[in-house]
Amino acid sequence: MRVDPFFVMNLSGPLDQTQVNQQQLTEELSSGLRVTSIAQDPVASAQNVQLLNQIQKDDSFTQTSSLTNGLLQVTDSALGSVVKQLNQAIGLATQGNNGVLNASDLKAISNQIAGLRDEVLTLANTSYQGQYVFGGSQTGTTPFTLNNATTPATVTYAGDSAVNSLVSPNGQTIQLNLPGNQVFTSPGASVLDALNNLVADYATGTAGGGVADTASLNTALNFLSQQRVTIDNSITRLNAASSSASAESTQLTAVQTNLMQADLPAISTQLALTQSQQTALISVISSLGARSLFDKL
Repeated sequence: MRVDPFFVMNLSGPLDQTQVNQQQLTEELSSGLRVTSIAQDPVASAQNVQLLNQIQKDDSFTQTSSLTNGLLQVTDSALGSVVKQLNQAIGLATQGNNGVLNASDLKAISNQIAGLRDEVLTLANTSYQGQYVFGGSQTGTTPFTLNNATTPATVTYAGDSAVNSLVSPNGQTIQLNLPGNQVFTSPGASVLDALNNLVADYATGTAGGGVADTASLNTALNFLSQQRVTIDNSITRLNAASSSASAESTQLTAVQTNLMQADLPAISTQLALTQSQQTALISVISSLGARSLFDKL
């Protein structure tokens, strides 16, 4: 009978392979991951990178949208308060225009409208987390300054016309601000100019141009209300985009986990089989090494 003199040497190859398999299975069992290197599964590794990148984008947007939502809510609240102040001013101006009030009453209305104007000016200078919300991109500078040295008084805008926006993970652009010159001093619909004119109208004790300036304030109020709709829409769209990104992140995390997670029960079984194979090979090699192969024939 012919005997392979390299029989023991040939057994060392399978033994080395069982050791490699055992090490890999042990790593998977301890880490809980099926793929611990690109070489193990290049396709799964590439898919994992793509999934992790998208999950990171979704999570980053969700965090950003939470802060941005606060900014939009503050902006909307400020505009809502401005609407209330303007309605009160229109009510006072309507009284002043009825032709039955005396000079003292008209001067009192002037003072009341001046107080409302100051409230509107304060709201136009609203800040959120240290940044002015109606300054365009000039968020560190007080947007509006009142000058009472003229009659009627004037208001200076120190911001710009920049519109800021946020892009959602699905590419949707969401407007985040309203420049102050678009909301409060827009030509033909200037809230602050109309209020200053009404203050001057009644300060003399006569109605003056009260009727025309009241109409101008109504126009400005309607325009401002339309601008507020933009912010309301942004809040709705931001919340929807944030919910969508959060849901996608959860879904992709589950996919990524299934892609990379090891089947622990199956690996435990494979590891036990590999260890048994290794023990058997060691036993055979040891037995053959203890006695001559010819003694076994």
